Amino acid sequence: MSGRRFFLDRSPGESRAVVTLDGRPERLLIARDSDRAIQAYGARAVARVRSIDRRLSIAFLDLGEAQDAILNLEPRGDAISEGIFLEVEIRAEARAGKGARAHRLGQAEGPARLLEAGPNLEAKLGNLSKGAAIETGPAARMIADAAQDEVLETLYPLPAGGSITIETTRALVAVDVDVGAQPGATAKRATRAANQAAIAEAARLLRLKGLGGLVVIDLAGRGHDGAALLVAARSVFAPDNPGVAFGPVSRFGTLELTIPRRVRSNLEVLAGDGRGANTQTQAMALLRSLEREALADGGGRFEARAAPDVAAAAAPYMNVLLDRLGARLSLRPESDRCGFEVTPV
Repeated sequence: MSGRRFFLDRSPGESRAVVTLDGRPERLLIARDSDRAIQAYGARAVARVRSIDRRLSIAFLDLGEAQDAILNLEPRGDAISEGIFLEVEIRAEARAGKGARAHRLGQAEGPARLLEAGPNLEAKLGNLSKGAAIETGPAARMIADAAQDEVLETLYPLPAGGSITIETTRALVAVDVDVGAQPGATAKRATRAANQAAIAEAARLLRLKGLGGLVVIDLAGRGHDGAALLVAARSVFAPDNPGVAFGPVSRFGTLELTIPRRVRSNLEVLAGDGRGANTQTQAMALLRSLEREALADGGGRFEARAAPDVAAAAAPYMNVLLDRLGARLSLRPESDRCGFEVTPV
């Protein structure tokens, strides 16, 4: 199936939107009830200047919730001092222990507080769909689950053979291209095709994972046609503009580019510091599993048994399910369990 399609899945504690391209997930947007609105991209807030580092030309802003935001001071020198209040807009969300980036709008009166929330999930999806139909229901949930699983993978096959690996560090995102074993007569042609396919697949997957910053693609083989690869890269990364910038293909066979960071990556949301689903992600999956079983069997009773941390994360949303589906669902923490399991009782 060609073209883009748009999906929206709502479940207790979380909503997920997916954009597919030619039947494959291209974007995943996640909104959780536990998200802090004042730290979200596009939010307008009043913040207090906690401290100023003139050497680095930055100020640390107390938003009243969670970690401080960072404000870059203008070269001409901002006439601000510690303790004053500013109206700011969040231009990049906090990530991996680094504070959100704020843009100064003007002076303000305290206390620190949210003035206007950023665009919600439906608005973001609407901007992408531009009036196209948005699909919901079981199909949307299946697509969202598949997209989420793909985000958590590291190794991805290429359509015509070979693979790419995507791994993150604090400094950059590394993409490695592997063409596998190829006969000598066709190796050069196969390598060229694999590199073209890898750049296109990397663009889709980086978009799906929500990754940005410095990206280094380690191309397969040697003697690359740098001009042709840059043309291909500019085309497939165009949806990430404005702000994408490319370097030339280096003599070491790497293509470097930067992609603007605006929101937390899906990898961080779903996995945190680990490779698998984190506690919150498992709790959301538990609630969807309970809901699915209860809808499939209208009179059945079901119990979710979960690790204590997963059960604690899911517990605040159980009342949503009980209100909709009746008091036939239960949740029990088990100290010796890893993850969760839903069974009939």
